[in-house]
Parts: sequence; C-alpha cells; structure tokens
Amino acid sequence: MPPSRSRPRSRKPSSAPWAAEAGSARPCTTACWGTFLPRVQQVLVLNASYEPLNVCSLRRAHVLVYKGKAEVIEELDRPLRSATDTYRWPHVIRLVHYVRVPRLVQRKISRRALFARDNWRCVYCGTSGGRLTLDHVIPRSRGGDSSWENVVTSCAPCNLRKGNRLPHEIQMVLPDRPRPPAPVLFIRLATPKIPSRWERYLAPYTSQRGTSTAFAA
Repeated sequence: MPPSRSRPRSRKPSSAPWAAEAGSARPCTTACWGTFLPRVQQVLVLNASYEPLNVCSLRRAHVLVYKGKAEVIEELDRPLRSATDTYRWPHVIRLVHYVRVPRLVQRKISRRALFARDNWRCVYCGTSGGRLTLDHVIPRSRGGDSSWENVVTSCAPCNLRKGNRLPHEIQMVLPDRPRPPAPVLFIRLATPKIPSRWERYLAPYTSQRGTSTAFAA
C-alpha cells in the first residue's frame, strides 16, 4: 500500500499588512525584480494617521500599493519597470486603513535600543562618558522584571552604587518613568542612513523620548 501523502500546510497570512511578503499576487515578474531592483531597498511605511510604523522592502511596498492597501506619498524620480508595465517607485507609503498596534506586542529589549531610548546617557547622573550598562530599577532579586518599564541605562559607577537597592533608598533620583520606545526609534536603528525625504515624517515623533512623567522609584 503506497504511503499517504500529507497535504502541505497553508501559511496563515500576517495580520500586519506591512510585515510580510504578499501571497501569490506579484505584479512584477521575477526577472523584473532581479534585473531592475537593488538587493536592499527600504521604504518607509506610515499608518493611515501618518504615524511611522516600520520599514519594508521595495517589493513589499509595491505589492501593497498594487493591491490597494497603501498609497504612495513620496516617490523616487525613476520608474519601476516590469516586462510589460511601468510603475511608480515608492519611497514613502501610507496604509489606506488605520492599523492598531497592540501595546502588549512589544519589541524585545536590546542594549542598543535601550541606550538609544535613553539618549546614550546614564539616567541617574546624566553622564554620556565611560562604560554604559543596563540597570533594573527594581532589582531582579526583589521581584523586578526585564521589561522596558524597569530597565534603564546606567553608568558603571551608578550601577555599582545602587546595587540591589531601590533608587530612593540611596537618594538616587530617576527623573522619568521608563516606557517602551516609539516605533520611530527602531526605524532609525534599522536604517543605516535616513533618507532626507523621510525626515518630515519621522521628526514629529523623534522628539518623543522613551520616558514620560517624573518618577522616583
């Protein structure tokens, strides 16, 4: 008896339209992408509210626009060609429908992102020199977790001085309440050189630090 063949599992489409490549709808042929597109070409993705969300590949941006899920806000001064058609070369796209990004879905903490959130300075003394480290505001030995709201940038002397104590126990002040960074921070970290035409969309959100109201633990 011949062995039964299991049917291949179908991939579940992503709920975020900018997060993955489209399924089978590809308006440009493989030859088109391989011949006319650079290997790395990033496009800025804005929410329907013009809030920066992420960056995606040129291929993904073109598919979103082709399928009517996004519109081109900024384009480059050169055409995007296929074997039979010519399209606009997207540089900044905006989603047609607003996408709510769940607050519970947070990016994993990394040293580089955390240091960038805190402007590469110790949150306790403000120094930007010397060796920077990570500090748990509420020490892990006292129940603190490794979350954006509990991990801050600290210089080595302040980290050593604080030890496993709370800041107020040794008269150290945490001026702002830590919080997850805005998406624009990750866009800047992921893009080696920010195109000048992106700045008008990123600038209003760049001034928002990853901290909010005054907070002393």
